[in-house]
Amino acid sequence: MHTVKVIAAGFALLGLLLVLAPRLNTGGRHPVIFAMRLFIPLWFVASVINLIVGINSAGYTFLQEAPILLLVFGVPAAVAALICWRFDGRTR
Repeated sequence: MHTVKVIAAGFALLGLLLVLAPRLNTGGRHPVIFAMRLFIPLWFVASVINLIVGINSAGYTFLQEAPILLLVFGVPAAVAALICWRFDGRTR
């Protein structure tokens, strides 16, 4: 259940960045592309923090937590990459 909540938090961050995208300084790029490229490293850091908490607090090993890291990071990041790809095709 915790994994689902963390993935939902990733989608919440993704949605927040999409809402804030028009207000972000993009340096000439499409704001949605900028927001998605900002989301991916932010979400990676949050996913690694979740991994560290799982190792230190819950008592899991790195090998037990690594597949969860891939799932927690991968699902929202794949959606962000898909959104970035779709908007990148429209700007050409």
